Amino acid sequence: GEFQFVHRRRFVGRWWMAAASILVIAAVSVWWISNYQPSSEPGKVVSNIVTDVPPGKTGAILTLSNGEQVVLDSLSGGIISNQNGSQVVLQDGGLTYNPDGKNNGELTYNTITTPRGRQFDVKLPDGTRVWLNAASSITYPTVFIGKERVVKATGEVYLEVARSETPFRLNIKDEASILVLGTHFNVNAYDNEENISTTLLEGSVRIGPFSADQALVERKSVTLVPGQQARLNSGLNTITVSSGVPIDKVMAWKNGLFDFDGATLGEVMRQLERWYDIEVVYEDKIQQEKLAGKMTRGVSLNGLLKGLDQIGIKSKLEGNVLRLSQ
Repeated sequence: GEFQFVHRRRFVGRWWMAAASILVIAAVSVWWISNYQPSSEPGKVVSNIVTDVPPGKTGAILTLSNGEQVVLDSLSGGIISNQNGSQVVLQDGGLTYNPDGKNNGELTYNTITTPRGRQFDVKLPDGTRVWLNAASSITYPTVFIGKERVVKATGEVYLEVARSETPFRLNIKDEASILVLGTHFNVNAYDNEENISTTLLEGSVRIGPFSADQALVERKSVTLVPGQQARLNSGLNTITVSSGVPIDKVMAWKNGLFDFDGATLGEVMRQLERWYDIEVVYEDKIQQEKLAGKMTRGVSLNGLLKGLDQIGIKSKLEGNVLRLSQ
């Protein structure tokens, strides 16, 4: 395998193994970083990197129904709490809700929040699994009762919804609503992204604006088939649908990768801000530079900045502020 830059201001990754697994890709990226040597080209300015920032890791904050918060980063496995209708267990780095039949007939809610530099997964009381990217959250009942299974999410989440006769509805920031019976889909709804993007991997979902006006919801809603992506602009109240979406690119974050193919520098840096918990400042107009290639999310920021330097984008890291220039 090989990871290399072959053109100024373009991040170009080349993978020479057929059916490469994530582990192979990880090994390739680490090989590239460990073997990279700064250019000795006369007059070449090497990045002024005075510190380094480690990559993100597994971790989250659990907010219980009484408002108590539990930091899950370093806890050992075992029972975290007994909530109304479920036993909450930390195992294999994720959280599982096991219904215990002790619900009092009322809905109580828990929230999982991932700060910047963290990701996490949780198995809800109905068996639905949710993976949270950095700077995301999901709020859900401690046991599902009633005519619908309703949860609320922010940031970026991937869901594998357990099949049930009870419909599952995902409320996205009180701006969009996704109705589903059983399916796999990804939602990107960060505040600093222009659209709420819903990508369907399996099954069927119906997405529309979140509104009390049911006639508006029905008129604006669209049904997706696998491989399609809906982009909802809540400000304009419009939805556009694209087919043939590159699923590997959409799901790269869950699979431990950054996939930069076709992305601008500005789009890439928004991902890095959330994963490395940094702020990016541009000293000139380089946000629209096009990049390409893949890299594991397990590398430190320093390794990635070396690659940017090689393609002519200089960096200066001061605390958690990263300044980029040409």
